Amino acid sequence: MKKFLLLGFLFQMFCFGAFSQREALPGLIADKVKEEIKLDGVLEEAVWQGGDWATNFQQFFPSDTSLAQAQTKVRIVFDDKFIYIAAVMQNLGPRAPNEYVSTSLRRDYRGEQNDGVSFVFDTFNDYTSAFQFGINPYGVQRESLIANGGMMSTDLNLAWDNKWYSEAKIYEDHWIAEIAIPLSTLRFNDGAMNWNVNFYRIDSKYNERSTWSPIPRNFNVINLAYLRKLIFSEPIKKPGANLSLIPYVAMATSQNNLEGINNPPRPAIGGDAKIGVGPALNMDLTVNPDFSQVEVDEQVTNLERFEIFFPERRQFFLENADLFADFGSRNVRPFFSRRIGVDVDTTTGQNVQNQILFGGRLSGKLDENWRIGAMNMQTANDEQRGIVGKNFAVAAIQRKVFSRSNIGLIFINRETLNEKVDIPLFDPTKYNRVAGIDYNLASKDNTWQGKFYYHKSFDHENPSNSDVAHGQLAYEKTHIRAAAAFSDVGENYNPEVGFTPRNDYKRVFGDFAYRFFPRSKLINRHGPAIETEFLWNERLGTTDELHSLVYDVRFQSLAQLSVGVSNRYTYLFASFDPTRTGGVPLEAGTDYRNTFATLRYFSNPRKKVFVTLIANAGEYFTGTLKGVQGTMSWRLGYLANISMNFSYNNIRLPEPQNNADLVLVGPRIDLTFTRSLFWTTFIQYNNQIDNININTRLQWRYAPVSDLFLVYTDNFFPDTFASKQRALVMKLNYWFNL
Repeated sequence: MKKFLLLGFLFQMFCFGAFSQREALPGLIADKVKEEIKLDGVLEEAVWQGGDWATNFQQFFPSDTSLAQAQTKVRIVFDDKFIYIAAVMQNLGPRAPNEYVSTSLRRDYRGEQNDGVSFVFDTFNDYTSAFQFGINPYGVQRESLIANGGMMSTDLNLAWDNKWYSEAKIYEDHWIAEIAIPLSTLRFNDGAMNWNVNFYRIDSKYNERSTWSPIPRNFNVINLAYLRKLIFSEPIKKPGANLSLIPYVAMATSQNNLEGINNPPRPAIGGDAKIGVGPALNMDLTVNPDFSQVEVDEQVTNLERFEIFFPERRQFFLENADLFADFGSRNVRPFFSRRIGVDVDTTTGQNVQNQILFGGRLSGKLDENWRIGAMNMQTANDEQRGIVGKNFAVAAIQRKVFSRSNIGLIFINRETLNEKVDIPLFDPTKYNRVAGIDYNLASKDNTWQGKFYYHKSFDHENPSNSDVAHGQLAYEKTHIRAAAAFSDVGENYNPEVGFTPRNDYKRVFGDFAYRFFPRSKLINRHGPAIETEFLWNERLGTTDELHSLVYDVRFQSLAQLSVGVSNRYTYLFASFDPTRTGGVPLEAGTDYRNTFATLRYFSNPRKKVFVTLIANAGEYFTGTLKGVQGTMSWRLGYLANISMNFSYNNIRLPEPQNNADLVLVGPRIDLTFTRSLFWTTFIQYNNQIDNININTRLQWRYAPVSDLFLVYTDNFFPDTFASKQRALVMKLNYWFNL
């Protein structure tokens, strides 16, 4: 552990001294105003007629060396309750309203094809976490949380919702947005004199992305290393009361024909509360939470030996989620919030939803250097399924070091209620705990990135070799990216509230990529990449290898093409059916080396018809596999999106293993009648698990962040169309600001 953390810390000192110099650009002054501002997309108030405006937006795509063609200007002011933003998005000439691209009128649009402008606020000046608010020409809002410095696109969490106000208006050669963000929506130090900010715009007609503060094009447009200052004319104050109540009422009925259970319509009530604790800490409380309106996961064909990761979508777990979820790495996560509220039905052996009774979370900033998070959730007993209630507790603390790096500590505890309903309240023999320390490295200009951690799990038996150590380091410049990583996962490492599909291995990984930026009207960038990975343990020797050579091409149209060839070695330490269809498994102790080719293509997302395609062909264990998967989407303006997810895998194996033709088809119809009325229907047919799933959801946003949902879900057998499980839910919630 000490070696990993010391190596990361010393390397950060080297990076800080040698590679972190970055010229500070002029900031933007935000004046305090007393004038009433009407949000109507007409900048007629006196405050918008002068003052300091952010101008001279720089291109981010297709190039990063010139001013944007379609220029933007932004002004920010504030009063005791709101941050106000005015933005003017200019065009090179007249433009009809229907020429702007919006894939939907639904809140939280995303994608490079959407016209829009976004505002990023790093309210604690740490260059690692931020709030983002965006709006498109039709007035559709989006808000998100940015974590980990915005180094990856996955660091943008659009599932976070909050209450704010805006209006947009389209003119002949420009469009205007006016926004009012309640100070109670944001977390910041009381009396702050400045924040870090950036603004970026996506323009579909000119195929251009531009930013106020320039960002090198090899990074993400949400990268927080290149922010500039927003300077307040006087200290900005937190509003006095900061309390929100979000109660709900629901009526649900369900039927489980597999177990012969028929639940008649039953009412439910519950809700959440958000309480501001000091200027930058927030307490979230929930009683009998209901997540029936959350969209179902998109199914995949599983050809792997291990569990598949699905992201958290439940609103309660999203704010400051990175405080808990970003410990560890991709397949070694000590905490995974989706474990809460899921348990094993002892009568069937299947994972099922388990009611959460109540819970609370305290999270946020103590100051510009310290973040803390603590969460406790309690689930219910379910005698019918043989489930005993459990308590989940997690605590994390994070300290900023140098310009953008941090050190964090985490502790996770899962306790099981005493089945005897006696003292002690929890069974002293049924617990699982994990403690860990992480060091996240990010140089000031983002050239160097790294992660070093050590975690250990604890159970009643307290076995040895129950820890994990990991170190990774990446270097990135405009043309070059290089990375290396090493992991050592103990045989008995067991984070039951985490996501670690396998243990007992050591792993070495490396990759190198080079990018060319030609002067071409067709190709924006292209280049080769090589990746290599080895997994082994002391008992079995090498168990896995994967070596890949890839060539990537990104076009000026935003289309992307990638072709590659890979060689994989697999040692089966447990028997495995390669088709996962109940066929004769391959025996444990056998090994295989396979070569296969892969092609990936993503078409121009600005077009009305958008296609993604991934195809692969080659050797697969003892036989062959030919597969294709992707999505075809048809956009009818912003009123309707019709798409089809598909996957087909043709597996041919010699006897006694099964051949298989695995098909997954998922048509989706997404209708947005207005900015407040939506209807989505999602159908999934998956012959690997012999299931058809239908999920249809009607949502009416009758007030800001307040909704009426009507959701119907059904699962049935494809051959007879006999229903397995079905449910109908109506839910109403309302957001009160007190």
